[in-house]
Amino acid sequence: MTTRDLDSIDKSILRCLQRDASLSQRDLADKVGLSQNSCWRRLTRLREEGVIKGQTIRVDMQALGLGLTVFAMVRTRHHTAEWLDRFRKSVLAIENVVDFFRIAGDYDYMIKIVAKDMNDFDRVYQKLIGTTELETVTSYIAMEAIADGRDAPA
Repeated sequence: MTTRDLDSIDKSILRCLQRDASLSQRDLADKVGLSQNSCWRRLTRLREEGVIKGQTIRVDMQALGLGLTVFAMVRTRHHTAEWLDRFRKSVLAIENVVDFFRIAGDYDYMIKIVAKDMNDFDRVYQKLIGTTELETVTSYIAMEAIADGRDAPA
């Protein structure tokens, strides 16, 4: 499914669910102006076609005591499938890693890490650099989250 296949009601469903995935089917149907059965059919289609990948909640990292956000930029000389598989597995095994991207530009990877404080981040950093051979790791400390976890445009 592409955005050409999504009509205004599909987009409205997506906007509503991104704001509050706990909406009952009845409440969602009311908000988008559909019967419950029509809404259910659209939701089923959106899930089957992979537009809706699941339902999650957003957690306030501060409330969990994870007030430090760090973006670790990684450069490597290794680009084999075997190295990448080991690197991916080792990074994803670090529970403080909340986002992980392969990127283009001066660095090869960007890793978003949440930690309690600088000492906690150093513990995570030591795990990260101990995983596989890396050329460079540069860390950027976030001062303020201006927009974090925004909804996808629908």
